[in-house]
Amino acid sequence: MMVSACIRSMRLRTLPLSLSGVVTGIFIAATQTTLRPLTVVFLLLTTVLLQILSNLSNELGDTLSGTDSADRSVARYSLQDGEISIEEMKRLIASTVVICCLSGALMVWFAMGTLVSREALLLLTLGALAILSAMRYTLGRHPYGYRGFGDLYVFLFFGLVSVCGGYYVCTRSLDLMPALLPACTIGCFSVGVLNVNNIRDMKSDAATRVTVAMRLGQTGSRVYQTLLIFCGWALIIIYTLQHYTGPMNFLYALTFPAYLMHVKGTWLRRDSALDPMLPLLVLGTFVFALLFGIGLNL
Repeated sequence: MMVSACIRSMRLRTLPLSLSGVVTGIFIAATQTTLRPLTVVFLLLTTVLLQILSNLSNELGDTLSGTDSADRSVARYSLQDGEISIEEMKRLIASTVVICCLSGALMVWFAMGTLVSREALLLLTLGALAILSAMRYTLGRHPYGYRGFGDLYVFLFFGLVSVCGGYYVCTRSLDLMPALLPACTIGCFSVGVLNVNNIRDMKSDAATRVTVAMRLGQTGSRVYQTLLIFCGWALIIIYTLQHYTGPMNFLYALTFPAYLMHVKGTWLRRDSALDPMLPLLVLGTFVFALLFGIGLNL
């Protein structure tokens, strides 16, 4: 199995988006408690591993279902090009699950000081559900990613679970209200990434899956994209006004032009020409999360 092919299938360019939520949660927690370095390290590592597991599982599921066929012209991956066999991909996924479990257990240990308390067992259970959800997006008998539930999954796991989970792991506080509005903002932006991807792949996906973009159509899916972006911004502005301590709280506003460029590009571009709009939103969201957190803690 070629290392380069494995790395290609891991789709490392998606990692900034998966880190955006947990980074946001960590920064919010930093306003209320002293962070434990090893807890933060294994929280970030577990998040990265879950995203890689999701990417590998999605590639396998899309290949088995025929979504990633040999004639697919955009977003080609290692299985599709024959660089990795199906059996090798299954072994890679199994190895990632094991490493993910180990990293998650260490995260819980450093956060809780034990693996057998009620809080620790709750976190371990949620971690197991996260692993299962990452794999069942396109794998299994009834993959929810093929039934139009992908947007809900992304909002929940990239938004609510990522931000609120990161906040809870660092603070151990069940009062998640301080993280709720930022979690919804990151969730909206993350669903936006999925939606642009689905708009781009609408034609090739038609034979094997149903997405929200397909149900809404070319125009409706772009209206939906615009609403996702501006709803996300509206929510974070409300949050900032509620917790305002100074103008630096609005440091994240520096990323607003990138979001405007993204929305404009989504309306003007079609099919594979939409590709540049994906990294623009992914990296924009990661920088947004960093600037939001820095401004919140200054």
